[in-house]
Parts: sequence; structure tokens; C-alpha cells
Amino acid sequence: MGFLNVDKGQNKPLESSIPQPSSAERLPLNRRQRSVVLLAAAASSACGLAVELLLGGLTSYLVGDHALAYGVALGGFLAAMGVGSYLSQFVAVSYKNSNNPTIAQDLIRAFIQVELAMAPAIALVPLGLFALFVAGGWLWLGLALSTLFLGILAGMEVPLLTRLLERDSSVKEALAGVLALDYAGALVGAIAFPLVLLPWLGMFPAAACLGAVPAVMVVAIAQSFRPLLPGAKRWRQLGLVMAIALLVLAPLTVSLGNTLENRLYKAAVIYRQTTQYQRIVLTQNAGDTRLFLNGDLQFSTADEYRYHEALTYPVLSAAGSSKRVLLLGAGDGLALREILRWPGVEAVTVLELDPAVVNLGRSHPALVKANRHAFDDPRVMVQFGDAFQAVRDLPNFFDVIIADFPDPDRDVLAKLYSDGFYRMLRSHLSPDGAMVTQASSPYFAPKAFASVAETLAASGFNTYPYRVDVPSFGPWGFVLASNGEINPSQLDIAVESRFLTPQLLPALFSLPKDEQWEPGSVEINRLSHPVLPKYQRDRRWQWY
Repeated sequence: MGFLNVDKGQNKPLESSIPQPSSAERLPLNRRQRSVVLLAAAASSACGLAVELLLGGLTSYLVGDHALAYGVALGGFLAAMGVGSYLSQFVAVSYKNSNNPTIAQDLIRAFIQVELAMAPAIALVPLGLFALFVAGGWLWLGLALSTLFLGILAGMEVPLLTRLLERDSSVKEALAGVLALDYAGALVGAIAFPLVLLPWLGMFPAAACLGAVPAVMVVAIAQSFRPLLPGAKRWRQLGLVMAIALLVLAPLTVSLGNTLENRLYKAAVIYRQTTQYQRIVLTQNAGDTRLFLNGDLQFSTADEYRYHEALTYPVLSAAGSSKRVLLLGAGDGLALREILRWPGVEAVTVLELDPAVVNLGRSHPALVKANRHAFDDPRVMVQFGDAFQAVRDLPNFFDVIIADFPDPDRDVLAKLYSDGFYRMLRSHLSPDGAMVTQASSPYFAPKAFASVAETLAASGFNTYPYRVDVPSFGPWGFVLASNGEINPSQLDIAVESRFLTPQLLPALFSLPKDEQWEPGSVEINRLSHPVLPKYQRDRRWQWY
């Protein structure tokens, strides 16, 4: 049978047909040496996977195309690892005279050289890619070449360690030991990078610290195999110097990265932070404070009132009651400021993904001034979590639901504009309640705007798309939705406003002809088929 792993001629397991080192070729390893080899396999895998995530995250942050960025970074890295694994067979290939110590020396030396090449590359490649982006070009080429170089080196690590270990044991035992630690290390790297390295250190210091890992492994390998390895002391010293240099470099990369990042903005950066969710940057120029998340502008204090009045006033006016309000996103407190001004509001639940954004809205003087201490209001309750998962656990019905999420240019954000998510929101909306969502630009991203409206309609809502001009953004769209019918001409403003007037409010619902669409001309955004990221990236001339 084809499933039997046997050699039919000898009636023995195929393992017996695999060439094994003879007793003369074996190199007995002591317990410490075996442990160091296995630890090196785990560390190499953890470091390699963390580097893949780092390159994908950096590119996604810079260009915004999440799927393509991770596809190139991870796919290119894995393909290059295959090349490196293939090339590793040409290291220490001479078995003449059964000179086993020479073979082991070549394998150890080759592994050390690979680690010494990887260490500075891991530390400096992210800064180099960032510099390419700031300079205005060649980012994708730089990413491709970086993943090729690092992937080839990473692909050589496990085969070299396996071949070294099989000098002491069978191929089966060597593979089992190395691969087990390799997979365990991958898990550590996958968890440590987003949960520890990125939020605690930041992207560039994390890269420098990751680069120190191969250098430390050089020290450990050279120390453990010093009786066998000529020049072990020199290799050990070189690894130690490189590890120390990269750890010293780690805090310095902050200022280097900040200097490069400053060139991306036209105003002085007054605050910056990297969390496990995003990069937060606050700039200020002549009293105009701007918030950027992952490089995308969220608001300008010069004109944010236009956006936030248009986001909140129509839905608050349309709802039968405004006692209980659910605000999704908007952790800066600016939409919250407008909600709290509306008469009849008794409780506002703010559901925000990133605590750092709310902390900024609560504590930074520029934002506290802009949101008028909104988070200090006793009617406000803040919860943290992914809205897609947290909404289903909310026990209450709400009279008003306001969704102010970032533009859906990535699959992870598109789920917050999906048919499934809107059905969950509808289950928490009171019968005479109303909800609203921001829906990107009806002029620059008309397909995305239309798809949000069509998706809400497919979820059972009556929908009323509208738009407003915000100088910082250009034309911007929203979709008002409700269980019952709404007459936009009867909407009113119950507070003193800075932008909207009773006459202007219903006029927002009259879309220009070049921002209208035919029903059914765009697809519904579903969890199983997220079309919004593509629509968000489409240029206007692709509409016609």
C-alpha cells in the first residue's frame, strides 16, 4: 500500500535507507551543546517570524495596502527561506577520509557567519525601508530585496543546525528535535512581537533588539563548541561586540526614526506613540492640532467641528429618543463633545479599541481643550475592545448608535462595515432608534461610499446617505440608517452650532449627480467577501 512507509525490497522502514553517519563520522555532543543547538533553532525561528511581521507591519503602515504588504513580506520571506534551505546543502559537503571534526567545524562556522550577517541586517533594514519611503520611492523594491536577503539567511539556519545535530544522533531524532523547537520558537515570535516588542519598544528599537538575538546566539555557539571550533574566542568576542552595539543602537533608533517621520508631516510633531494596534502621531502648527493614525489624518482642529456636527446632529435629531447613545471608535472625544451637548442624553457608552487614544483624549492639553473635557462627564462610560466582538456582548438597547471607524482600506477594518456587523448593531438598536456611520468620500471613493449604503440597506435598515465638505478631507460621506422612516426635511438642530443650520441640515442629503449611483451597481460588503478595501483603493475614474 502507498501509505506504508517501507522499503519493499528490504521490507524495512525507509528510514533505514537514508544514509546515516557512521560511527566514525559521529560527533558526540554533550548535554550543553545539544541544548544550545536546540535553543538556537528556537531563537532563530522566533526572530525570523518576528522580522516577517515587522516588515509587513512597517510596509502596511507606510503604504496602507495591508494585504499586499504582508503578502510580499511574508510570502517573499518564506520563498527566500526555501532558497536558503537549498543552498545550505553546499556547506561542508566534503566527507573524505571521514574527517568528521572538519565537517562539524564547517557547519558551526557557517552558522556563525549566517548569524553575524543577519544581526545588523535585521536591525537596520526597517530604518532603511522607512528612509526609502520618506525619500519618495523604491520602497517595494527595497522590501523585496530585504526579504530575499534575510529570507535566504534564515532558510539556512535550521538545515545547518539539523546537520550538526545529526552528527550526534539519527536523522529522525535530529529533525524531530530541531523542528519541534523551531515551531515553538515561531509561536513565541508571533506572540512576542505584537504584544511585547512593538508596544513596549516601538518598531525601530524592536528591530535593533531582534538583531541582537543572532549575535547572542553566536556567543553561545562559540562558547559551547570552543574545543572544536578554531578561533572560538574571536567569534565569541565578535558576537558579543555586535550584540552590545545593537542594544546600544536600539534607543538611538528612536531619534533617527523620529527625524525621518518628521519629514512626512508639514507641522511639528508634538506627540507620538506606537501601540499594539497602530501608530499615533499628533502634530501642531499655529494652533492647528492634527491627529494621524497609521499615517492617515483623523481630524484637524481647524475644521473638525464640521465633521463632528455632521456625524452626530442628524442621527440625534432623527432618533425618537437620545437617552442612551453608543459611540463606536472616536476615542479622541470630539464626537463625544457634540453628543453631550445634545438635550436628553443621559448615558453614553464609548467603545474604543485602543486605550492609548482615549488616554490621549483625556490627558493631552490640546485634545482636552478641543473636546472640552468630554471624558470627565459622569454620563460617559468607556469600554475597550474590538467592536466586532464586543458589540454582541452589550446588554443594552441604544436609542442612537454612532460608528466613527477609520476608512475601510484593510480587511481587518472592513468587517466593521460588513452586513454581519450591521445586523449585530441593529439587534441593539431600539425600535425608534437611528444609527449613523462615516462612509469615506463620496467623490474620491464613490464605490466605497455606495457599498456602505447598500450594505446597510441589505441589513434591513432604511438608509439615507448624505455628505458634507470638510476642508481637511474634501467631500465626506455618512449614511444615516433607521428601523423606521426618516424625513430629512424634518430634522432639526437642538443646540447652538458652529457650522450646521436648520436650512443646511436637510440639504446635506441631496447628493450631487456625480456622487449618486444606481442601486445594485456595487457589491454588498460581507464578512465572507470584503469588497470595501478594493473599493476604497479604487480611483474615481474607475467608477465609470
